[in-house]
Amino acid sequence: MISFESTPDLADDAEATIAQASDLWHRLAEPNVMSKVPGTKAGLPAIEQLTRAGVNVNITLLFSVKRYEEVIDAYQRGLTARADAGERLNQITSVASYFLSRIDTKVDARLHEGSPLRGRVALASARVAYQRYIEKFRRPGWDRLRQLGAKPQRPLWASTGTKNPEFSDVLYVSQLIGPDVVNTMPEQTLRAFADHGEVKPTLVADPAAAESTLAEAATAGIDLNSVTDELEREGIESFCDSYRQLLKCVESKRDALAGPES
Repeated sequence: MISFESTPDLADDAEATIAQASDLWHRLAEPNVMSKVPGTKAGLPAIEQLTRAGVNVNITLLFSVKRYEEVIDAYQRGLTARADAGERLNQITSVASYFLSRIDTKVDARLHEGSPLRGRVALASARVAYQRYIEKFRRPGWDRLRQLGAKPQRPLWASTGTKNPEFSDVLYVSQLIGPDVVNTMPEQTLRAFADHGEVKPTLVADPAAAESTLAEAATAGIDLNSVTDELEREGIESFCDSYRQLLKCVESKRDALAGPES
């Protein structure tokens, strides 16, 4: 699959995101294309409406379990609307991209040196999110959609390059291996895992322990909702900065090709 991203300046504008993603989807007209939509509050109605219209959606910039649950619900509402209208479901594909290492970078900076929670919160959050995935794609409403050909929205682990050199360079790969998930890796991480990673199921080893880790983090003074809200906003701002830099580069190249005014 190939993802094309809606411009990040539309991250808080649901209608504009829907219009731009729909336009790009129809212009490309290829079944292996996904429209990339930020998992912001405004992104939720966009996810629902795009799914309703038969557009493959890759939801990006997910950091919190709560928002991830809302994204699944939006996807399922879109599919349900198609089913109610008698429209096909079997050609629609979606993934939800859950960002990991940025969570630990932000959380660990708020923990004291030597805290046993350092490097554990992102993994715990991902494991809890995966349990929500299992629950939501087993509920009765999904059975009807599945029988009509609908595919689950697969979790995708993003930001999987280890940023802290004290941790394993394959931490966010080796500890999150399980059914139905996708893992996108930087080349350095991919090569590291090919060299010394071990392929074995680790994602569902102990779900209760993941919930316990998040509870311990809260007891230690970590407001994970505040952390993930910050990460979402910073992620959008970073995407906007990169987008503006790209436009400037294109404009510079265009002006150079045009040459001096005669």
